[in-house]
Amino acid sequence: MSYNGHVQNVQATFTADAVLFDMDGTLTDSIAAVEAAWGKVAQDIGQDPAFVIAATHGKRAIDNLAQFKPHIKAHEMEAEVQEFEESILFFADAYSKHGPVSRELSPLPSGAATPALTAGSSTSSNSSRSSGAPSFGVYHTDARRPSSFVRRVSNRLSLLSSEGACCEDVFMEEIDVTEHWREELEAKHMFEAWQIEAAAVDRSVRILPGVKKLMDSIPKGRYAVATSGAKTYAYGCMNRVGITPPKVTITACDKRLKAGKPAPDPFLLAASELGFDAKRCVVFEDSPSGIKAGVASGATVIAVCTSHERSKIENCGAHFIVDTMEQVRVIPEGEHLKFVLVEGKQ
Repeated sequence: MSYNGHVQNVQATFTADAVLFDMDGTLTDSIAAVEAAWGKVAQDIGQDPAFVIAATHGKRAIDNLAQFKPHIKAHEMEAEVQEFEESILFFADAYSKHGPVSRELSPLPSGAATPALTAGSSTSSNSSRSSGAPSFGVYHTDARRPSSFVRRVSNRLSLLSSEGACCEDVFMEEIDVTEHWREELEAKHMFEAWQIEAAAVDRSVRILPGVKKLMDSIPKGRYAVATSGAKTYAYGCMNRVGITPPKVTITACDKRLKAGKPAPDPFLLAASELGFDAKRCVVFEDSPSGIKAGVASGATVIAVCTSHERSKIENCGAHFIVDTMEQVRVIPEGEHLKFVLVEGKQ
């Protein structure tokens, strides 16, 4: 494969045979929900959420849980990963299903993951959500006006768990809620306090700029997804934003993988399943760990600045760096794919 230069922003043109996409931070933005879930893990183990969140980016949940919860036994790990990834999706859906805009406060369905939340996690964004900003304890009635409602709910969590106090009693006695919330609480008896906190911030999954147009331009069978997420999370995120998971979707729970990113195994397996040499593929990635995995696979790597600042990824070996996929065009030409990278939006 040829490419015009090294890391750059000027126009470049090259050819390849197939495309290997990372998912979260590359195709979808579910970083706020992911960080809230890791923030909860940090609280469970008594560590700084910012440290845990930074250490887990771009890596498999199974590897992260093994690092931060070494007491988990091998036969328990699959269930732990499943529960963790369900908690991510709960965070992603809570605002739309149970938040102030939904006008519905209904208990979680039986069997849903219900992590106990406490103050101290972080919401994230690249342009709109940046890593490290606290998310627990921030309540927005219209996604713009903060309120003390959830901050004070969070402060009462330990009391609720230790005394078994009725959430409604605490709210009515100590929290100045709006009449709307009071009516809803009385009518529905109310969420547990952690559920209200989770529903207070919009952490929904979003498709990233330029993704749909780019994916639609690539013929079926010429692209795959290789993600550090397990199947529940990966398929859940893509389906939520209207992306049909391709036939070749390599997730962290694939038993054929010996190692996850930054090892090249996920991309090598994805390329093999597509029937192409990884050296004739293009990898799209957003995280340092994923970029290193793509480079190690031999593929040409296009890094997108959708979850990390450019300074955090520019020394990871990517051949090209773009702000978003809006700067990339793929044109099928016979048996090959022509890639055109341009400055600014197309």
